[in-house]
Amino acid sequence: MSVQEYLDKHMLSRKIEDAVNAAVRAKTPDPVLFISNHMRKAVSSAITKVKARQILDSRGIPTVEVDLFTNKGIFRGAAPSGASSGMYEAIELRDGDKGTYLGNGVSRAVKNINEKISEALIGMDPTLQAQIDQVMIDLDKTEKKGELGVPLYKHIADLAGKTNFNLPIPAFTLINGGKYAGNSLAIREITILPVGARKFEEALQMGAETYHHLKAVITEKYGAHECNVGEDGGYAPNISSFKEGLDLVKEAIGRTGYNDKIKIAINFAATEFCIGTKYDLDHKSPYKSGQNFKSGEDMIDMYKELCEEYPVVSIEDPFDKEDWEHVKYFSGLGICQVVGDDLLMSNPKRIHRAVQEAACNALNLKVNQVGTVTEVIEVVKLAKDAHWGVVISQRSGETEDSFIADLSVGLATGQIKAGAPCRGERLAKYNQLLRIEEELGDQGVYVGDDWRHY
Repeated sequence: MSVQEYLDKHMLSRKIEDAVNAAVRAKTPDPVLFISNHMRKAVSSAITKVKARQILDSRGIPTVEVDLFTNKGIFRGAAPSGASSGMYEAIELRDGDKGTYLGNGVSRAVKNINEKISEALIGMDPTLQAQIDQVMIDLDKTEKKGELGVPLYKHIADLAGKTNFNLPIPAFTLINGGKYAGNSLAIREITILPVGARKFEEALQMGAETYHHLKAVITEKYGAHECNVGEDGGYAPNISSFKEGLDLVKEAIGRTGYNDKIKIAINFAATEFCIGTKYDLDHKSPYKSGQNFKSGEDMIDMYKELCEEYPVVSIEDPFDKEDWEHVKYFSGLGICQVVGDDLLMSNPKRIHRAVQEAACNALNLKVNQVGTVTEVIEVVKLAKDAHWGVVISQRSGETEDSFIADLSVGLATGQIKAGAPCRGERLAKYNQLLRIEEELGDQGVYVGDDWRHY
């Protein structure tokens, strides 16, 4: 084959001419580098290899990490895992061998990816997210799916048809309780929202400063030995009253001088302390448990009082996951944002029911509860169509993967919960949002005090 025949067969003359014309228009000082990059972009992407391995999450529990090889580069992602999981979310495939990692190994999941999923994905265009997700759904054939998928915020925005980018308001964990800590506090988290910040960078500064002031407050009140932390980095002093925790946070906010620029959100995770139809906020205190049960009506009165006494603007899972009657009534009062986590499990059927019954007005979205990126986009659309808020959420067992930061920007959710402003696996998300804000410049808007409207 002659040189000319080779050029004609692969239409190289036209492609080279296009690249040269583009270099001339760009007035590039390095035409060879420019033409090389231009030609590279002209080639379609294709998956060449998928390699999974077992790593450890932030709790020292095995999880899955995947390297995706394409003809244009290598991309990596890892799946988080939560302390609270339910029958309505995508399951985690654990080995169950008690002699290895106490039964929590994921070698079967790794094998499935390296043998079955890898074979099905090789040759596919990695930018065709819906097609890739459908292949994995077809491989699964169940409503309970495995975990994979690692695009970036602009790609996600394209998939979702989004053209405007906003930086979400972060809910920084300051105090941990419930399943996340070994103290006597029944509720799971007290977090803060920097509503008065002008940029995400400023919001992160406000969160970090409040976090450090809180350490000083706890040290002064209880001693340095009470500055231990919970699973997502919040302080876990041995307190049993959530109001005591709120007072600590309020004092820390006051010391920063930010005052009204910071609001408070609480994750009660009430399913953890619901016994029958009653609620036991002392269930972690051995000498008090069972002595002061509250009815659903008592809880509603308590929440009303709480929102009057403290700058609380959001309450997550105020009732048991099956207590639809009381959560509907409370949500209808319009006192604050009512977030569904255990109530919804990011499950489309439960979200649809909650929309129909006006049971809450915000979704706590955990990606690995859903299964695929395509389904995540559909779930967010379902919530947004109902004029709900959407909180992109971490899991207690996290990795250094920063995917949920890109997801929150790409889907313009307006809210993100990634833990305390400390610990590497939590800061990976917040630091990625700093990079995205820097990259977007004037195109990226921090939601600030307009967070309820996203």
